[in-house]
Amino acid sequence: MNVMSHLKKNFNRINPNMGVITVFLFITVVITLLFGVALGPVRVSIENVALILLSHIPGLGEFIPRTWEQLDYNIVIGLRLPRVILGMVVGASLSVTGVTMQALVRNKLADPFILGVSSGAAVTATLGMLFGVFSFLGRYSLSISAFFGAAFTIILVYTISRVRGRINITQLLLTGVAVAMIMDGLTRIIILNAPNALGIQSATFWLSGSLAGAKPAYLTLPLIVLLVCMAVLILNYRGLNLLLLGEESAGSLGVNVKLLQKLLVLTASLMAGVTVAVSGGIGFIGLMIPHFTRILVGSDHRKVLPVSALLGGILLVWVDVAARMVLAPQELPVGILTAIIGGPVFIWLLKRKTKEG
Repeated sequence: MNVMSHLKKNFNRINPNMGVITVFLFITVVITLLFGVALGPVRVSIENVALILLSHIPGLGEFIPRTWEQLDYNIVIGLRLPRVILGMVVGASLSVTGVTMQALVRNKLADPFILGVSSGAAVTATLGMLFGVFSFLGRYSLSISAFFGAAFTIILVYTISRVRGRINITQLLLTGVAVAMIMDGLTRIIILNAPNALGIQSATFWLSGSLAGAKPAYLTLPLIVLLVCMAVLILNYRGLNLLLLGEESAGSLGVNVKLLQKLLVLTASLMAGVTVAVSGGIGFIGLMIPHFTRILVGSDHRKVLPVSALLGGILLVWVDVAARMVLAPQELPVGILTAIIGGPVFIWLLKRKTKEG
């Protein structure tokens, strides 16, 4: 009983203890990192994982005894560590994108997957992946092309959903579903016309959402984009808070609403595009995590943004661990598991929203 009362005292939306929450999340991230690297078809002991990771810390490595085998080292450093870090970055990006879109359209049911943004990014990404349409953009052609698709889709859905200058929630959800279906159809046409069967198989698996094949080179751009977008959003946290009151109220309180909306569209599109480029279609993280974050810390975006980023990364890593082990030694695309988990959550949120309305 004392434990429960202590948790309620620190984890509550009215007056959350951010110090306790930060320490708790940091410990959870470390535990997630260790177990995420250790667990899989071939297991590595937690002790060896910890020792291998500690041996890479400058100034500490020479004091760590080499008790592990070379196979363990290759699995930890070459395969799973980049995958776990990518999972953290992708989960954080999806969660922050969800927070951004929910502030933009003032609705807690908005996320990149439901509103078709991920589907739009997938169209241009597969077009570039299979046919090299955007190869002239160079090394980051896949990420840039996915960004274009995400930006086009979010602007389209946002524009259609405005009725007399305001967002119509019902029209927003229906428009998002319709646009997502259109984009998914276009993606299927692109895949079916792929130049070879291997391209079809690779694109299909990629679209299902996966962190397989993660490499250190894949981490740089998503991490930079996440950090930059997080910084921009936190600097504008007051505007995000006021935007939830409505455009007119936010404007009367000194917020440049049109500029902020353009910034949110750009930020959400950039994060969604880069995320889809490196991990494919992973849905519902951006819907679930912001909702549960608000239950823990309230609606202040100064708290919601960092907490949702950490929770999103933690959740996606654990879902990816499950995806590795459910059908081991084969691997289940992580996007399938997030859909299985997220579908019922979305229905619950929708029913709850209907009752509140």
